[in-house]
Amino acid sequence: MLHWPDSMATYMTGDNILFSNDAFGQHYAVEELFNDAADTCLLWAEAQKYYANILTPFSMLVKRKIEEILALNLPIDIIAPSHGAIWRENPLRIVEKYYEWSKDYQEDQITIVYDTMWDGTMRLAHRIGKEISLKSPATKVKIFNVSKTNKNDIMTEVFKSKAIVVGSPTVGSNILSSVGGWLEFLKELKFKNKKAAVFGCYGWSGESTKVLRERLTEAGFSVVAPELKWNWTPVDEELTGAAEIAAALCE
Repeated sequence: MLHWPDSMATYMTGDNILFSNDAFGQHYAVEELFNDAADTCLLWAEAQKYYANILTPFSMLVKRKIEEILALNLPIDIIAPSHGAIWRENPLRIVEKYYEWSKDYQEDQITIVYDTMWDGTMRLAHRIGKEISLKSPATKVKIFNVSKTNKNDIMTEVFKSKAIVVGSPTVGSNILSSVGGWLEFLKELKFKNKKAAVFGCYGWSGESTKVLRERLTEAGFSVVAPELKWNWTPVDEELTGAAEIAAALCE
């Protein structure tokens, strides 16, 4: 089973068409209908977003099923999913990409996700991003405010990342609900072999980093020891913890 229990694929002999149902599709209305007529960059971005947000938890099954299909050695001239573009030019390329994505995929990228109340946690996020770029200039750094960015877009960047950094101020001995809800979605996707770090501002007790650490561990991330925790408004000259996080994630 992949995605839904009733999902089935059909192969049409003679025309060599694989009607793949949900597999190899996108949540993308392609006016041009076929992959060779569509915007290539947008199409592949949507295909990866679909995999990242829906199929990631089933990656082991995806890998196994693709190996079964390839072992049949069937000629495939067209792959027609139930939604998104129809793959008629080099249709097996999307199969190859699925196989690549199914093997704990990651790029040299670190994604920082946060929400903030009075911009203090935002300042910490950008300082951490700066330190990562200084430590490893080749590493791509993406920074997102979880309350202002589509959660599926953020999760696609997490999918591509070797590590993430998550931040929230302390609110009522906890974290912001926007970050908490996003972390529930993160846990559902069952990412593997990714590091994480935590940060946040606080006024009184400062439990947010402890909560973030626990939630990320539950989600399957390897949380590094350094963290950036700041009382009241951050002072740039004193944020040494940002460099420690960068060193731990880039090693």
